[in-house]
Amino acid sequence: MIALLGVTACALAVYLLAQPRIAPGCKVLLLTAPPVAGVVWLLVVVYERRLTAGVVVAVFAVVLIALIGLLAHPRLPTWSKVIVFGTVPAAALAWLLIVTADDTLKDPGEDPCSMYYGGVGGSEVFPPQAYCRYEDGSTHDLATGTQFVFWVCFAVSLALLSVGLWQAVRHPRTLVRQLRSDMSRATRGTP
Repeated sequence: MIALLGVTACALAVYLLAQPRIAPGCKVLLLTAPPVAGVVWLLVVVYERRLTAGVVVAVFAVVLIALIGLLAHPRLPTWSKVIVFGTVPAAALAWLLIVTADDTLKDPGEDPCSMYYGGVGGSEVFPPQAYCRYEDGSTHDLATGTQFVFWVCFAVSLALLSVGLWQAVRHPRTLVRQLRSDMSRATRGTP
């Protein structure tokens, strides 16, 4: 069922990207807002972390402006703009895999630390790290390869979004242009 929902979401995303009447900035908003809204809902309703949800919304607003600014940058090749749409989800998935690697929510004795290493699992949210702590105080890192993937994707995403944010700050009119469709400009007679 989850695979069917994923395929349906991808098909809707491709359909939305193919629509010429929808402004590019609105497409970005429509594609990125639902996952963020889901995370915010989880933080508020399930975990009762309203302040964390507020921080997520604020970061999303800045990233959205940076992403729209990146897409409006006139000198960047298209492939460099598209990379961010792969690195951001990859970084998010890698982060999720890291912070859940210790899997302490399973039944006691079934998490990887107690089953394979004889320790107690623990994790840090940022910088993401999962580890097993032993009785003598020493630790063993879990998911070190995934940590490498996270940091590479995080660095690439941060660099590209910084370029986009710089473009949006330097030329705010390009940001506004990305939020207007070509059809609305054609009806007013502007090129």
